[in-house]
Amino acid sequence: MDIIKKIEQEQLKEDIVAPNVGDTVKVHCRVVEGGKERIQIFAGLVIAKGGSGINAAFTVRKISYGEGVERVFPLHTPRIAQIEVTNKGKVRRAKLHYLRDRVGKRALLVKSAD
Repeated sequence: MDIIKKIEQEQLKEDIVAPNVGDTVKVHCRVVEGGKERIQIFAGLVIAKGGSGINAAFTVRKISYGEGVERVFPLHTPRIAQIEVTNKGKVRRAKLHYLRDRVGKRALLVKSAD
C-alpha cells in the first residue's frame, strides 16, 4: 500500500453512516465564530452523492424563506458532528437535480420508504 492510501485510510471516519439519496437529514455542523465553537443544524433533502473514499460527499437541499439553498458536505470531515436521518426516501434516480425547478412543497416531494 502506498503512503497516500495509508494516510487516507487513517483519515476515514468509521462511525459515520452515509445517507442515501432521497433521505431527509439533519446535519450537525461545527461552526467556529471567533474563539467559540457551536453546533449548527442544516436540515434538508439529500439530492446527490459523489466521490469515494476520503473524497466522498453528499449534497443537501432545503428551502429557506422561499429560496432554494444547497450545501455540499464532505462525508469524512471533522466539521460534521452528526448526521441524523429523519425520513427515509424511495427514489429511482441517483441525482435529484430535477427538484431545483420545482417551487414550494413540490420541491421537497419524495416518496417515503414504507
